[in-house]
Amino acid sequence: MQIRISWPSGHLTATLDDTPTAQALTKALPLVSSAHTWGQEVYFDTGLSVPRETNAQQVVEPGTVAFWTDGDALALPYGPTPISRGDECRLASPCNVVGRLDGDPSLLASVRDGDPVRVERVEN
Repeated sequence: MQIRISWPSGHLTATLDDTPTAQALTKALPLVSSAHTWGQEVYFDTGLSVPRETNAQQVVEPGTVAFWTDGDALALPYGPTPISRGDECRLASPCNVVGRLDGDPSLLASVRDGDPVRVERVEN
C-alpha cells in the first residue's frame, strides 16, 4: 500500500508495511491535519488511536514512517530531534513503524509548523 503525504510546498509518497497500525491508518484515509515540527521531524495528529506494537522503536532511520501512539500522530523523522544523540533520529517515545518514505526524506525540511498536511492513498 502506498500513501501520498502533501503539504503546501511539496509531497512525498510512502510504502506501508502490512502491520495492524498501517491497516488502521489506511482505513482512516484520507486525512487532513496541521503539521508540527520537532527538530528534524514532522508530526501531525491523525485522530486515530492504536495500541503500541511489541516491536515499537524509538531510534529509527531517516525516512521511517512511524505512528506515535502517545500522541495519536504520524511521525516523519528526517534527521536529529532535540533528544537525539549525535545524528540519530530519536523519537519522543517508542513508535509503531508503519513504513518508509519513497523519496528523499530531507524534502520534509520545507514543512512549516502549522502547515496543512493531507494523507491519502495512492491508487495504483
